[in-house]
Amino acid sequence: MKPLKAFDVQFVGLKLGAHIFEYDIEHTFFEHFEYDEFNDVQLKTTLKFQKKTTLLELDFEVEGTVNVNCDLTNEAFDLPIKSNFSLIVKFGSEYNDDNEEILIVPHGEFKINVAHYIYELIVLSVPQKRLHPGIEDGTLNSDILEALEDLSPKSLENKNSDKDTDPRWDSLKKLLTDK
Repeated sequence: MKPLKAFDVQFVGLKLGAHIFEYDIEHTFFEHFEYDEFNDVQLKTTLKFQKKTTLLELDFEVEGTVNVNCDLTNEAFDLPIKSNFSLIVKFGSEYNDDNEEILIVPHGEFKINVAHYIYELIVLSVPQKRLHPGIEDGTLNSDILEALEDLSPKSLENKNSDKDTDPRWDSLKKLLTDK
């Protein structure tokens, strides 16, 4: 994976205080990470960069939609995404990213590439189970949904009502209902 140069934040030339960087994330961004779960992506990422004398504070916010396939029907739909993430960058003797909220970079470093942090924020904000909103409200008409309904087991009451039951079982059922 090559780092994306558009996502380099050169903090050496920046004054102390707050700075804002905005990125428009599209489908081509994920090609650099070889991630192909999304059909289309329309996201806006805002990085609030706070430079202090001894550390850097990065606050990422992402908002927009990703087009994904429904896990149940395989129908494509736009899934709204809204998430945030904070990262503190400290300076030390060597690079260390063991802690997910604190990044330690060497003292001589002059820039940070934030592409991987944006990638992780977006991918982790997508739910594991992706259901089309039309399934929940019943407005989605799909051949797959109809096939699933046809193949689903019918209620057990309909099967039992057609047959006469053995009277011995009836007396045992009374034991369950008696208190």
